[in-house]
Amino acid sequence: MPKISVIMPNYNAGKYISEAIQSVLDQTFGDFEFIIIDDCSTDNSWEIIQNFAKKDSRIIALRNEKNLTVCRTANRALNMVRGEFIARLDSDDVALPERLSRQLDFLEKNPEYILCGSNFQFIDQNGKIGKMRKLPETNEEIQHSFLIKNPIAQSTVMIRASMLGTLRYDENFEVAEDLEFWMRLGTLYKMHNLQKILVQYRIHGKNSVLIKQKQMIKNTLLARKKAKKLGYKMNLKARFHYFGTWCMQFFPSKFVWWLYKKIRE
Repeated sequence: MPKISVIMPNYNAGKYISEAIQSVLDQTFGDFEFIIIDDCSTDNSWEIIQNFAKKDSRIIALRNEKNLTVCRTANRALNMVRGEFIARLDSDDVALPERLSRQLDFLEKNPEYILCGSNFQFIDQNGKIGKMRKLPETNEEIQHSFLIKNPIAQSTVMIRASMLGTLRYDENFEVAEDLEFWMRLGTLYKMHNLQKILVQYRIHGKNSVLIKQKQMIKNTLLARKKAKKLGYKMNLKARFHYFGTWCMQFFPSKFVWWLYKKIRE
């Protein structure tokens, strides 16, 4: 049985997926299975995935019979994992070589934690390196951040499979599914972000935050409403951010995209 299961849902990331896959294969820790599921891409993604799978037996390449969206595709991958730990990487991002080894080391030394993320670095569609994004480090800092921002970057997470059990992404959330998922996990277990850059997060014209802006905003608001029911307390700062997010529904798309990039600088 592999120590780690790496999962990668994909939809139309043909321009970037080769680099994403290779970054996993180049990890310093090699005892993993690599589950890549293509969600009926219309570009050359599936051909690229198949070519990699022919060359490396650790890759399990699958394709949905119909488009399921990223959330359902990720759940399909989660239902297949065999490893003790599960790492997620989006098909347009890049994992730095020591990503798996560093997160595995933390989780093995801290058995009370379900999840380990990390800081990350932005890259553009051409691979040009941008600014670093520092995320809250401790479980307490992460918990206090949930109602203000998403303190866990999805492409950086490694999860302990035994604690995850049958918990899955809420398939009612086509976007912002990660925020809702982390908040649910956070009511049960501890989380940590390593203060090292372990992933490069790519910003380009097809990011879901740009294509599905309105839905992203609505789902973020819905996730934070749900958080109150889970026991998270909304202080004055959180209320201010909630109102600001609500207002963004009525802004022009280009302004929302500009603001999104500014917030992340």
